[in-house]
Amino acid sequence: MGRRIHFVVDPQGWCCMGLIIFVWLYNTIFIPKVILFPHYEEGHISVVAIFCYYFCSLFCIASLLRASAADPGKLPENPKIPITEQEYWELCNKCNMMRPKRSHHCSRCGHCVRRMDHHCPWINNCVGEDNHWLVLQLCFYTQILSSYTLILDFCHYYYFLPLKKENWDVFVFRHELALLRISAFMGLIILGGISGLFYTQLMGIFTDTTSIEKMSNCCEDISRPQKPWQQTFSEVFGTRWKILWFIPFRQRQPLRVPYHFANHI
Repeated sequence: MGRRIHFVVDPQGWCCMGLIIFVWLYNTIFIPKVILFPHYEEGHISVVAIFCYYFCSLFCIASLLRASAADPGKLPENPKIPITEQEYWELCNKCNMMRPKRSHHCSRCGHCVRRMDHHCPWINNCVGEDNHWLVLQLCFYTQILSSYTLILDFCHYYYFLPLKKENWDVFVFRHELALLRISAFMGLIILGGISGLFYTQLMGIFTDTTSIEKMSNCCEDISRPQKPWQQTFSEVFGTRWKILWFIPFRQRQPLRVPYHFANHI
């Protein structure tokens, strides 16, 4: 589970994801070239600042690519239903396949996804049970990288000492102000959008509800025990080791929890 490569044929999703990769590539190339390396050579910053920037950049692109290519929880054509959980399965009225409660049919992908939250064009994939943790990591590291970029843009003009020698790249030196203004603009847009999404996702995990369940108002008339936040996060990330919640280079091992949410989604 989580090992299959999932590929969605959607031109709109390709464009959205391509835009995100362009913003990441732009800042990963120009920020070190314009700010980090020149100021490091003149002794204004330490090598730790460069290492931290590339560390955040690596984790950001890794979580993006994995969230896009990971199977979100697509149900097989002939799922094996455990006898003890048969009452928690239902028939999808769109694809006529059996699915567990809290699953949803994605009209864009054309199949049902376990515990589907929403279809995200920015990763060109559904956000479901098996890749929700990667989307959370993507939001987290994107916020850190965007904030770090904005701080470097600000410090370059208002805090760091002026550079004594010109940049060896004539194009970068001549268009330095324009490059950093573009970087700051993209950083503000990305940070604002991702922060709102990250907050929404966190609130959904705290309340153990998906975006689809919130929109359908299916949780209002249901009385079920409130789970501790550690349990809901552990179920999403597939481990109780909190340090592993921040590492995208691993395989998620789903925790075995019963399907207790018995309403039709």
